[in-house]
Amino acid sequence: MTTLIWSALQGLLFLAFFSSIPVARSGPQEQGPSYLKFVFNATEFPHVDYYDYIIVGGGTAGCPLAATLSSSHRVLLLERGGPIQEFPSLLTQEGFIAALMNVDMYDSPAQAFTSEEGVPNARGRVLGGSSAINAGFYSRADADFFRNSGMAWNLEVVNKSYEWVEKEIVFQPMLKSWQSVVRDALLEAGVSPYNGFTLDHVMGTKIGGSTFNSFGRRHSAADLLNYANPVNLHVAIYASVERILVVGIGLTQFAIGVIYRDSVGQYHHAMVKKNGEVILSAGAIGSPQLLLLSGIGPRPYLSYWGIPVVRHLPYVGQYLYDNPRNGISLVPPIPLEQSLIQVVGITDSGSYIEAASNVIPFASPSPNIFYLSPLAPVYLTVATIMEKITGPLSSGSLRLASTDVRVNPIVRFNYFNNPIDLERCVNGTRKIGDALRSSSMDGLRYLEWFGVKEFRFVGAAMPDDLSNTQEVEEFCRRTVSTIWHYHGGCLMGKVVDRNFRVKGVKSLRVVDGSTFNVSPGTNPQATLMMLGRYMGLNIMEEREKYKH
Repeated sequence: MTTLIWSALQGLLFLAFFSSIPVARSGPQEQGPSYLKFVFNATEFPHVDYYDYIIVGGGTAGCPLAATLSSSHRVLLLERGGPIQEFPSLLTQEGFIAALMNVDMYDSPAQAFTSEEGVPNARGRVLGGSSAINAGFYSRADADFFRNSGMAWNLEVVNKSYEWVEKEIVFQPMLKSWQSVVRDALLEAGVSPYNGFTLDHVMGTKIGGSTFNSFGRRHSAADLLNYANPVNLHVAIYASVERILVVGIGLTQFAIGVIYRDSVGQYHHAMVKKNGEVILSAGAIGSPQLLLLSGIGPRPYLSYWGIPVVRHLPYVGQYLYDNPRNGISLVPPIPLEQSLIQVVGITDSGSYIEAASNVIPFASPSPNIFYLSPLAPVYLTVATIMEKITGPLSSGSLRLASTDVRVNPIVRFNYFNNPIDLERCVNGTRKIGDALRSSSMDGLRYLEWFGVKEFRFVGAAMPDDLSNTQEVEEFCRRTVSTIWHYHGGCLMGKVVDRNFRVKGVKSLRVVDGSTFNVSPGTNPQATLMMLGRYMGLNIMEEREKYKH
């Protein structure tokens, strides 16, 4: 593979990991979602209105939270992006990569950001949040997450909340060829037992769930709004929240509402009624950013920006994590279908092994070994196998780049700053090597000179000597990328208490992945949607107890 070809493919490969898979569940023909009946442009909302609950962020956690609370309370859900229906390519596995190519556009469904380490990343800017732009893989959290996340979870309610999500938007995928090869290779590499299809986090190799249905159509957290009471729920799109309104004297402070701006620049005040709450569900980037812009954070830092200090909370924006991804990509000698993560290998050495395959059209002004003629492009299959470490333990921080909420803050994740993370990456890379040496992978090698069979790698190849720890560590550092599972910034115990209340500010909570100190298992979206449902039920139960 020439340097020219790799340079052209590299940008596509980054976005290709967002693509996803067709699934096996059958069902009736699709119709437009019912929740669109109560979704309106923010320009149509009054300049001042009152609600029981104001939720900032119509994403992976915010949508199920809003749907749950609307059963008995007046709820406003504020989303800075538009509905997924405005981006038709996002709805199918075949076409939505093209929509993500414009991540730098202000009205695109994904907003790009790059960490200070130079690793590209993206955050959702669409109703449904990152669940509307991701790969669709669905798997519940591991048991350690519930033991170590700092909250006293009611596991019975947790399971019922997962089921509530799964009934609406989760499907069993039909395994594709590359996924089948990886499954068999992982079993040969000792990632056992084989657990078949399961949504649970279990040691070994398994097939997970998908949020793409049997028609290949995406479902996201936005579809959980179908559970909502349409009389009580108001969803404002293209609504950019600029500040949380907090009042009080001394040690007693209350969140009383938010200020948001619509798409034509008009300001709106959304205020909470008596016993109401403002709830941030803007994600690991948006929630700490909005707290800082509202004067909640480290006093010296806020003073430096000229932001009036509402509450001194030194850990806002701290303990920010991103799970590093490392792996290899290869061009197989046989065509493979496009697929994304369907199979996962959950190892006992601190890493998860996953795989993707992407069919990429490629054109060139001159013939080479990949072309029949200058005018006849071919379609290259690029197959990828990658590892994500558990945790991670390395943490970074977030700081403001501007007082304009639309501007991404500056983030640093400090990948592999903790040596245990690096050790886990070494273990995962070696397990990929074991899988590549399996007989299941033989059909993906090319016959070279003197009868030798070799893989043809795209980009970085595997280290020559996997027994050389220093060489594998260098590979981990050199090839680090994201798997889009960043979390933290409003950590439980540091910024919020066990009930997700912001410390020292009444009637203000953060309910999203910014409160997590570890990524929940192989993929966070299942647990984030569960969290929205779970906390909605908890908040309503608390309110009933307060009344009595």
